[in-house]
Amino acid sequence: MIKGYLGIDIGSISTKGVIIDENNEIIASSYLWTKGNPISATKEVLKELKEQIKLKKIKIVSVGTTGSARKLIGTILNASIIKNEITAHAIGTLSLYPNIKTIIEIGGQDSKIILLKNGIVTDYAMNTLCSAGTGSFLSSQAKRLDVDVEDFGKLALTSNNPALIAARCTVFAESDLVHKMQVGYKKNDIIAGLCKSVALNYLNSVGKGKKIEKPIIFQGGVSKNVGVKKAFEDILNCKIITDENGHLMGALGVAILSKDQKEIDFSFDIVEQNFKATSLNCSSCPNNCEIICVQKDGKLLDSWGNRCDNGKKTVDKVYN
Repeated sequence: MIKGYLGIDIGSISTKGVIIDENNEIIASSYLWTKGNPISATKEVLKELKEQIKLKKIKIVSVGTTGSARKLIGTILNASIIKNEITAHAIGTLSLYPNIKTIIEIGGQDSKIILLKNGIVTDYAMNTLCSAGTGSFLSSQAKRLDVDVEDFGKLALTSNNPALIAARCTVFAESDLVHKMQVGYKKNDIIAGLCKSVALNYLNSVGKGKKIEKPIIFQGGVSKNVGVKKAFEDILNCKIITDENGHLMGALGVAILSKDQKEIDFSFDIVEQNFKATSLNCSSCPNNCEIICVQKDGKLLDSWGNRCDNGKKTVDKVYN
């Protein structure tokens, strides 16, 4: 029986999962849209992973979760480790590219920069409120231009005169795009301009004040867009590495981290169980905490969010 290690990265737009072996080789992977329901998305990812290993003698002995819903899914899966995205992405990337100094990561709704020295994270930053430098922004503009977002990069590369698109925020960028359409700019020039605006927005917000050093790797869903990659290369005046599994680095990293934890008895039958997440407000003190409660088959599995013992009493009163 081969030991397998499961990593799940649950983001606001997509949910990723990998199973690795003792040598950190990916033996199964899945990438699906979260669709606003991380529990359902995780179950679908687990179904795909199970299907991929059904002919192999693999036993999952540890589980790690990362991403925006890591606590929720970690609780449901009885995860061996729950880790933040910065650490997970760094570990996953370094396992394949040990000399990397800068990680540029752009996902559906968030983006981050991770700076490393001698395999150690020395600095990082994440985007705040603006989505102009993310995948969701590109998707919305693709619909406006009636172009499949998967074709964005290829069309951008055909442009010899990228349009100047405001990179300050989503509202200004969209306004600029509409204006360029109205005055007759070619579609590929507008698309190339959008790719450049994504790179500029990232560097002027997430990367502002950061010392970006080579070698640089670009990952996350947007790294599949060759137009955005070229825009980064033109602005930074250097070659940038991408990896076919760049969108899986967080899941890979947390799977690797789970290997150091105590082994657990994991079963894919968990997809057949009924989980539900609800919230309640504790008004027993001025903190007025919002408490997240996770139920399994109708019974309370875990809760968090309370800042004093009053919260626990409130939960006990509701569920006992």
